Amino acid sequence: MADTADSRTPAEIEADIRRRREVLAETLDEIGVRVHPKTIVADAKAKVTSHVDHTLGRAYVQVNRVVSDVRAQFVDGDGAPRLERIVPVALVAVGVVGLLALGTRRRRG
Repeated sequence: MADTADSRTPAEIEADIRRRREVLAETLDEIGVRVHPKTIVADAKAKVTSHVDHTLGRAYVQVNRVVSDVRAQFVDGDGAPRLERIVPVALVAVGVVGLLALGTRRRRG
């Protein structure tokens, strides 16, 4: 059988109890802060914000890639415009705008 006799003095036991109470009080304070509704809401907002920031960052990268790809279609390696691609696209755009203008003009009349 193990010896259960404590060789500490009553003052040492009281000091240990005091330290443990302080540690327990700190732990309870931390738990109180963690389960407080404002802390829970703030943590949830932080997670959502982090997720939105991550999603927006990924979207920015995708848009940047698309813009770079489109730009590569209309600009050559030296940075000069590729007229053989720009002119047809411009003509189609003018045609679409013209058709839309005619369509809205007919509806009014």
